[in-house]
Amino acid sequence: MKRINIFSGKYRLPAIAAGLLLAMSACTKNFELYNTDNTGIPNGMLEADFYNLSYLKTATMAIYNFSGGGDPNSFQLQQNLNADCFSGYMASANPFNGGRNNLSYFMMTGWNGEAFKVGYLSVMGQLAKLRQSNIPKDFPAVWAVAQIVQVTAMSRVTDIYGPIPYSKAGTSKTNIDYDSQQEVYTRLFKELDTAGNTLRDFIASGKTLPFKFGDFDLVYNADFTKWLQFSNSLRLRLAMHVIKADPALAKTEAEKALDPAKGGVITTNNGNMTVRIPGAGYTNPLVFVAKNWNDIQINASLQCYLTGYKDPRLAKYISKSTDTKFPAQYVGIRLGSITGNNAKDDYVGYSALNYQDDIFTLNTPVQLMTAAEVYFLRAEAALNNFANAGGTVQSLYEKGINTSLEQWHVADANYVNNSVNTPDKYVDPKNAQNNIDTPTHITVKWVESATPAQKQERISTQKWLAMFPEGQEAWTEFRRTGYPKLFPVVNNNSGGTISTTLQVRRLPFPQNEYNTNNAAVTKAVGLLSKPEDNGGTPLWWDKR
Repeated sequence: MKRINIFSGKYRLPAIAAGLLLAMSACTKNFELYNTDNTGIPNGMLEADFYNLSYLKTATMAIYNFSGGGDPNSFQLQQNLNADCFSGYMASANPFNGGRNNLSYFMMTGWNGEAFKVGYLSVMGQLAKLRQSNIPKDFPAVWAVAQIVQVTAMSRVTDIYGPIPYSKAGTSKTNIDYDSQQEVYTRLFKELDTAGNTLRDFIASGKTLPFKFGDFDLVYNADFTKWLQFSNSLRLRLAMHVIKADPALAKTEAEKALDPAKGGVITTNNGNMTVRIPGAGYTNPLVFVAKNWNDIQINASLQCYLTGYKDPRLAKYISKSTDTKFPAQYVGIRLGSITGNNAKDDYVGYSALNYQDDIFTLNTPVQLMTAAEVYFLRAEAALNNFANAGGTVQSLYEKGINTSLEQWHVADANYVNNSVNTPDKYVDPKNAQNNIDTPTHITVKWVESATPAQKQERISTQKWLAMFPEGQEAWTEFRRTGYPKLFPVVNNNSGGTISTTLQVRRLPFPQNEYNTNNAAVTKAVGLLSKPEDNGGTPLWWDKR
């Protein structure tokens, strides 16, 4: 990994982090002008030969940023050292900034703007170029896919920061207004309406495209029916996000998503939303960070749920420790336990993503949504008595579990009926001060007589286990539901702005927005649930 030393001593940050400490481009101002055309083909030829669809390809890869050239510094800051860790999935042995970093709640200004930057430059900026071509008018079904890609990406951006510039992004060079998160969600649902209607019309028409769209579609290889099902599934996900903030909207949008006449949702693993690695020069960025840099390990919370439940996915997800100072075992790292007294070598031998057995490889497609997640969303919809859920809460919950086990090729008929096993307590083989009791005694087996809170905990916990390793959505689910119950941070360096109990709720707005769009971002702080731009302020839909 290429690094530059911006701190004294042994602690180093990725080069991209150092750059972001200085400045970013003015991302929301005419963002299409800041993203270089990397296809190497003149615009006229792009339109004539449909190579302008490379813009869609680039935007799709930026949802979970591939960072071409085998150097996923951007992804490391976009998601890995933020959401992947806050979700309870990941932790790092690397004592970045002497252990005072996001993982101990010292929110790094240079880290926290990357998701914003990627969303505007690499997603919206690319799709703005595509919008200027003949594609939206001549091939509206292709443009519908682009709209779905944008909703997928920008829903993640708003779920990181809250208010964002959306309806007016790219319309001016100064003072780009922010929309409230509620307004952003309203717009996202409307964009899914447009895209869904277009796809249904195209599918019903029986028409085909006069070019190989599959060459540019890294997800469904030009299968528009699957894109429609993903669009409906995405609507269902976003509907459940807002269930506490706006129950009526959640019900309306969830029932629309589940209406069989709308095209259906993802029901099998061959409909999972995964982005394939497009070829030479690109890799799965999470695997790269884990395997090539050893910069990310497994979180103690995930390890304790998997080992405690004797989960059949355990050996698929994570590897045993390689540290020679204690017997090989599955053991994660608690967030905030890596301090300035540690070197990376102290904990780098703890459990990691299982790339050792070629479960996760540099060519493994990036997973963004699975059929299992959708079954759990439907179970929650049924729990709330929404129409068209398609089964009882229990049947959908159990289907979600078994669909995930099938995805990982570890089918186990007994797992859903286990009423004994609970998550393990955490034991750090090297430092007993990090030990902590089990966060919950919830079991796997469905209990119809359980309280609504216990039912929600079961659904959310198993959903969290099934979504691994996609930490962005897992962090969102933890924030909105409170489940699964995660271990608290060992050392909280937030100066009192982030609750150790409630944990991180959002990322602060990028410093570059204060530098280049000050009036608008200052006004946006007032749109938050409390006017404090820090990691402890809840988002609009976060009512826990």
